[in-house]
Amino acid sequence: MAARPELLAPPEIFYDESEARKYTSSSRIIDIQAKLTERALELLALPNDGVPRLLLDIGCGSGLSGETLSENGHQWIGLDISQAMLDVAVEREVEGDLFLADMGQGLGFRPGVIDGAISISAVQWLCNADKSCHEPRLRLKAFFGSLYRSLSRGARAVLQIYPQNDAQRELILGFAMRAGFAGGVVVDYPHSTKSRKEYLVLTCGPPSLSTAAQNARGEDGGSSSDDESSGDEENRTVSVSDRRRPRKKQKLDKKTKGREWLLRKKEKMRRRGVVDVPADSKYSGRKRKRRF
Repeated sequence: MAARPELLAPPEIFYDESEARKYTSSSRIIDIQAKLTERALELLALPNDGVPRLLLDIGCGSGLSGETLSENGHQWIGLDISQAMLDVAVEREVEGDLFLADMGQGLGFRPGVIDGAISISAVQWLCNADKSCHEPRLRLKAFFGSLYRSLSRGARAVLQIYPQNDAQRELILGFAMRAGFAGGVVVDYPHSTKSRKEYLVLTCGPPSLSTAAQNARGEDGGSSSDDESSGDEENRTVSVSDRRRPRKKQKLDKKTKGREWLLRKKEKMRRRGVVDVPADSKYSGRKRKRRF
């Protein structure tokens, strides 16, 4: 099994000129990127009125996902931390506006100007401390906070991620909720090792993510023999977890401690040898009137 790229080197180093060109020239990568982006557009649930939207492509790389956005009639802004990837995107003459930026330092857009955002296999990079000054929690906080501010109210962000484990998934989702988003994780093909894909579907403003099951389809351009033998039911499963910011825990009223409880407590203290236990009287355990 190949090592995860985010564990090998920081993105701006891993995706050097050689890796950027190899990545962009792979027909398999091109096909997968197109299918993942199409699925992200479905989950964005943009109004079908023919009006082009201004979308943000986070971790746009060499513009493979941006091409799908352009083909669907949308305008887009792409940002990436790899200069080599952006150079290839310029050579390919993609239609989006490109920015060299580190999403972990926040997004520098005016509030409410973005109609929707997508990200294909990028956000999990924020969970690694590639430099001594990097703190994953602070970087996730800066990213989701600025993303929330950049989106118009009611807009969605669909972030396709490859979390390393459950803890990393919860870390990412937790900071999204703290930033103010509502939403959850949509999993396509949850029982398939090869075809499984996770999307963090977030709504900015009033929650509008339905928790009903949706129809899923393959994203990897093919499936293994195990996938084919698992049946249609497995291949149509989408798991949706609707998560909102946790409510503050309400303090539970303590059980009323009356006279009998107090007398038992005083007797227990006497058996333990406590010498300054007040003597019992008719006033022991009596509720006092409230003073104003």
